[in-house]
Amino acid sequence: MALKPLKTALIYDFDGTLARGNMQEVSFIPSIGMTPTQFWNDTVRPQTIAADGDGILMYMQMMLQVARDQGQPVTRKALRDHGQDVALFEGLRDLSWFERMNAVGARYGLDIEHYIISAGLTEMIEGCPINPAFKHVFASKYAYDLDDVAVWPAVGVNYTTKTQYLFRINKGVHNHWDDERINRFIPDDERPVPFERMIFLGDGDTDVPTMKMMHTKGGYSIAVYDPDSTPRDRDKVHRLISEDRVNFVAAADYREGTAVDLIVKGLIGRIAVNAGTMPAD
Repeated sequence: MALKPLKTALIYDFDGTLARGNMQEVSFIPSIGMTPTQFWNDTVRPQTIAADGDGILMYMQMMLQVARDQGQPVTRKALRDHGQDVALFEGLRDLSWFERMNAVGARYGLDIEHYIISAGLTEMIEGCPINPAFKHVFASKYAYDLDDVAVWPAVGVNYTTKTQYLFRINKGVHNHWDDERINRFIPDDERPVPFERMIFLGDGDTDVPTMKMMHTKGGYSIAVYDPDSTPRDRDKVHRLISEDRVNFVAAADYREGTAVDLIVKGLIGRIAVNAGTMPAD
């Protein structure tokens, strides 16, 4: 009888990892009559400092406040519509990356599941063309009134809280609210996705705690960078290797044959060897 494929997780940050820049900048911020600089630097940052607030919760609240002030209440549908325009990196929009990784996993006796852990907005990711590829999205999100209008931030995922979602994936807890289950002791051999069968892709500073945890827990981390970024920005990402925070660095180009494609395929193979699922030649 054939063995059941072992669950293996490919986990992604979103902004800067799967898409260029911040997801709000493509169509949402222009729709409220602002430039990215006006929104982030002139509006969100001063308000965050004045309130001594969390940057993620503050940007979410300022999205609602500025839109309301202009008579444009933010609805779930509006956010999903904005998500359709997110600027994805090469090789993602047609879902070929996800299909290719799934096929490699299946060949090696692994069941590949794709997850998002992001400070960006769940609702915009839900509207993105690649959303069907994900097993679950752990990202910031709003609470809504009866008319489906966003009224306040329900979840804010920042650079340190990202690490808890590795444990939610590890234990199979696919929600934000179940603290009892996530804190309950579960023997390692009963957890659906061991850390050793996880690969995390992120793009820099805000992902460092998650990358470091992945690195130290026996999983794998890859820092990606925009292929059009400056040499200085690339050097910053490459330093993560010298600081022993990540395993690999590659350009965020997800087409077949690129560096990140070959790295992830190789890591899936390594996971299969370690798990004993690699088929004999």
